[in-house]
Amino acid sequence: MAWDPDRYGRFEALRRRPAHDLVAALPPLAPGRIADLGCGTGALARSLAERWPGAHVTGIDGSPEMLARARAVPSPVAWVEADLRAWRPDAPFDLVISNAALHWLDDHDRLFPALVAALAPDGVLAVQMPRNFAAPSHALLYETARDGPWADRLAPVLRTTPVDPPAVYYDRLAPLVRRLDIWETEYLQPLEGERPVLDWTRGTALLPFLDALPDDATRDAFLAAYQARLATAYPRRPDGVTLFPFRRLFIVAQR
Repeated sequence: MAWDPDRYGRFEALRRRPAHDLVAALPPLAPGRIADLGCGTGALARSLAERWPGAHVTGIDGSPEMLARARAVPSPVAWVEADLRAWRPDAPFDLVISNAALHWLDDHDRLFPALVAALAPDGVLAVQMPRNFAAPSHALLYETARDGPWADRLAPVLRTTPVDPPAVYYDRLAPLVRRLDIWETEYLQPLEGERPVLDWTRGTALLPFLDALPDDATRDAFLAAYQARLATAYPRRPDGVTLFPFRRLFIVAQR
């Protein structure tokens, strides 16, 4: 997928807040090596380098567009372009952190134990993932994908449950770590604009759908059909704000 840093960054403050909440829940640490998986434009990795100036921080992402934006800001972070599905550390990390990235990967039964195995003794795995795939924003996206001339083309990109319930992650991780904290937060996000939920999803969830469509005319038709559904599910308030509830899953595990 071709990520657009400007489109993704349009709601930067709202997208960054879960990362702040994740970092605030970390146990006391003095990490020497930190990996930020799915670092995007690098805001979280840079903040970790500022918090622990003696640490070696590596930001890893599969998007050259996002990494180009990350490298444009001077920092001590080492930026690495890599497919997270194939990423393997060359040495253990004291902190492996990932904010809104691992839901793009399949096979969490294998992935999460592998991430714990990448930790040094007492190392911490800290993960935040969206878990709002049953919300209207996503349910209506899947409905639109199945209802139209694009249905066959979009069938391969339908991922209706990429993140499991919290208890499933507890069962995966509890035998492998000595400390485990799992919780969910639903943020009531106030969005502005004519099509704010569509604009939000165009920065993330819509990317594989739009990439799979053959031309601009088909994309425009698909977006119009999706927006018609969104407008009913997410009405604008009298003050012009559209409220967009968004649930996220947090995991902090210490080896």
